[in-house]
Amino acid sequence: MQISQRAKNIQPSATLALSTRANAMRAEGIDVINLTVGEPDFQTPKNIRDAAIAAINDGKADSYTPVLGIKELREKVAEVTNKDYNTNFTSDNVAVTTGGKFALYAIAQCLLNQGDEVIIPLPYWVSYGEQIKLSDGKPVFVKPSKGLKVTASDLESARTDKTVAMILNSPQNPSGLVYTKEELEEIGNWAVKNDIVIICDDMYGKLVYNGTRFVSLMDLSDDIRKQTILVSGLSKSYAMTGWRVGYAVADAEFIKKIAAVAGHSTSNLTAVSQYAALEALNGDQSSVSTMREAYEERLNKIYKKLKEIPGFVFDSKPQGAFYLFPNVAKAAELVGCSNVSEFAEFLLEKAHVAVVPGVAFGMSDYIRISYAASLDNLEEAVKRIKMFVEERK
Repeated sequence: MQISQRAKNIQPSATLALSTRANAMRAEGIDVINLTVGEPDFQTPKNIRDAAIAAINDGKADSYTPVLGIKELREKVAEVTNKDYNTNFTSDNVAVTTGGKFALYAIAQCLLNQGDEVIIPLPYWVSYGEQIKLSDGKPVFVKPSKGLKVTASDLESARTDKTVAMILNSPQNPSGLVYTKEELEEIGNWAVKNDIVIICDDMYGKLVYNGTRFVSLMDLSDDIRKQTILVSGLSKSYAMTGWRVGYAVADAEFIKKIAAVAGHSTSNLTAVSQYAALEALNGDQSSVSTMREAYEERLNKIYKKLKEIPGFVFDSKPQGAFYLFPNVAKAAELVGCSNVSEFAEFLLEKAHVAVVPGVAFGMSDYIRISYAASLDNLEEAVKRIKMFVEERK
């Protein structure tokens, strides 16, 4: 059977592949601690689950909805966005999508022509580049000149006459770093000056720690806002990964094009998920704070322990999301591995801890560790990693 060149050029998701492998080992009876995926270990809050059950019992989940989502949910997303960022959006500016991932895919489909370039700062979430390629665009990866956050100067060095957009993720997956207001203003003004669209991935915006202030590009000047497409969702902050609720907020005419793409692909987000999402946004928000506080506790405890492992080096302490991204090139060398990917393989096979090698995010000397797992599992995982390194160095 023929396979398109487009499909041949796409790489499978490294995080999903490694998680699948770790889970397969667990199914064989091996005690693997899986720290590969960004999936909260909390159950979706009860009020949200109850709203979904009520929607099913009331027959609301039986039928198609509008492609962009039920109007009351789109209105609520606009209301929350306006409250958070002092904007003036309406439901016409909102597309509710099958996860934030599809929002990003649909944006690329609507924005890019063949050969258009999109700047993607390193480290980057694994799907950014592949989605750009699926849209006949060209991902241009930019390594920060210092640390793990890019500057406008870094971006300018990669800009060409084919550059039409860039993707900015804060808090950042995989590093957990958060861009400051000043850093965002510099990048936003650069984008305005050069007429470059910023795809702003704020999926982890509610998950910041230790007094860190989250600022979105939508918090900034009107000129920057006009140049920005916001992507977010409920998966991380409301423990709703399985419900697949994402959304995009943008110019109303652009949202109409997203509707056209969705209409010929996913159609509407599953109806029951929409009613669950409506309750998530309307209901008691205390569960969001409870989960955020638990992640903060895990970060503060596990970060200290990881720093004690020989060869584990951090550029700086993560401030958001739920990932740790240490440079472990020295640790790999200490245990006799030729590279970090081999080190990650050894951790899985010998220590029975699954992590994602940094090559999946464009930085081969690092690994990503998700702390969206119980504190007991995290402490055991760190204990195993430390023992593995110290016994072999």
